[in-house]
Amino acid sequence: MKKLLVPLFACAALSVASSAFAGGSADCHFHGSAPAKQETVAGCAVKQQQSLITSGKLDKSWQDVKPGTPEEITSQKGKEWKVTFKHPAAADKSKETLFMFFTHQGNFIAANFSGK
Repeated sequence: MKKLLVPLFACAALSVASSAFAGGSADCHFHGSAPAKQETVAGCAVKQQQSLITSGKLDKSWQDVKPGTPEEITSQKGKEWKVTFKHPAAADKSKETLFMFFTHQGNFIAANFSGK
């Protein structure tokens, strides 16, 4: 009986451990305190941009606009990432620069045209 229970508990422990790490860089949902890399944040910004376009919150003309290099900033809540998209051909000139903010770990916080 013991020989059967040990592998069973080992399998159960592994399945719980793998779900604890779910949400890695593939879906841009991160856990823990390790800071995200610039490349990871840039990739997540593009995914978020596409999501905003799909949901109709961002015009389709933003489809091919590439992000600038993510920059680390310090906000009231601590370190964050800011990613800037510039769309010079935007119809509304007050909305030609899109700012996205991510936690230091890489989770999306917000997007706006004010940069604040």
